[in-house]
Amino acid sequence: MSTPEIAISIRGLRKSFGSLEVLKNISLEVQRGSVVALIGPSGSGKSTLMRCINLLTVPDGGEIRVGEQALQFNGRADCLPGDKVLAGFRARTGMVFQHFNLFPHMTVLGNVMEGPVTVLKKSKTEAEATARALLAKVGLAERADMLPDKLSGGQKQRVAIARALAMEPSVMLFDEATSALDPELVAEVLGVIQSLAKEGMTMVLVTHEIAFAREVADQVVFMRDGVVVESGPPAQVIDQPQQQATRAFLGRMVGHHHVDNCPSCGATL
Repeated sequence: MSTPEIAISIRGLRKSFGSLEVLKNISLEVQRGSVVALIGPSGSGKSTLMRCINLLTVPDGGEIRVGEQALQFNGRADCLPGDKVLAGFRARTGMVFQHFNLFPHMTVLGNVMEGPVTVLKKSKTEAEATARALLAKVGLAERADMLPDKLSGGQKQRVAIARALAMEPSVMLFDEATSALDPELVAEVLGVIQSLAKEGMTMVLVTHEIAFAREVADQVVFMRDGVVVESGPPAQVIDQPQQQATRAFLGRMVGHHHVDNCPSCGATL
């Protein structure tokens, strides 16, 4: 039974690629209006988990509930619902990837309008008004008529965020949204994510920006080798990790040295 406070509920999620078990019985709840940061070494299953939530990757077992709609998986393709149900399920989650995936032949405005017109069946007038408002929200109102190849990486990623928001999702998923950016462009994208957090948007983000996770997340989940090793508030998981694996990972992260009063390295801001 779902409760109104739970935006995403994951139970016993499993996924393998051939003989490699990438997700091993993952369970996780995301409260409505909260920000959950997934951290952990490369290959720990974070991105696969995100793709499973959005059903870009189909789990082998377990259950995913987004809002009122739950889907169970048993490893067979025929357990999936029809295209219409699947599209509705995906529409509840806006996904922003490491690489921007913008349509190169469309203007910035066209990129943001496309989904609302073709999927949500909005009029072009309504879609354009929404798109312009969202571009202003991410600081790109004056770039509306440009093509993507004229934008910086940070600007492209902000367009990608506006495009995802235009679909009116109940949850936003960010899969390492800043890792392909030059360091000087990271802050502008993190600023947009932070403003969404302040507005109460439910978000799950995979990030290597530990200091940022500490600042904006309500819950930090440390994953390694396909399992959740530790989860809790940032003050616990980042400042006072209980598990040796978490301590070792945070000790290796360069970004961790921006964290004040870090117990494993003694750093202070």
